[in-house]
Amino acid sequence: MNKRDLEVTYRDYITCLNNQDWMNLGQFVYDDVLHNGRHLGLDGYRAMLEADYEQIPDLHFNIELLAVDSPHVACRLRFNVTPKGSFLGLAVDGKKVTFCENAFYLFRDNKIQNVWSVIDKSSIEAQLD
Repeated sequence: MNKRDLEVTYRDYITCLNNQDWMNLGQFVYDDVLHNGRHLGLDGYRAMLEADYEQIPDLHFNIELLAVDSPHVACRLRFNVTPKGSFLGLAVDGKKVTFCENAFYLFRDNKIQNVWSVIDKSSIEAQLD
């Protein structure tokens, strides 16, 4: 997949997430997808995302920085959200917080096969102090 096509595919994936279009998630995510070294499969990946939206009703993925070097994508995602209750072990309890996630993806057959992501938890902690 060339860089431009991969970038378009990734942006379409983010649109799919933002629209919570779970029926079409399989267009973008490989059946045997791994997330941070854990085998989730497509169903587990979907369940993870659905749980994220349950915990964070105003969840919206905003691409802040995107780098494509096929078959890899690196993205810095920015979130400005209001999680319910505890989030990442922090008592957010409905407070608005802003944080970033750095995510790296490996694509195979035009779909995400592997995801490695890290959320900037320290920035959330600083906002709660």
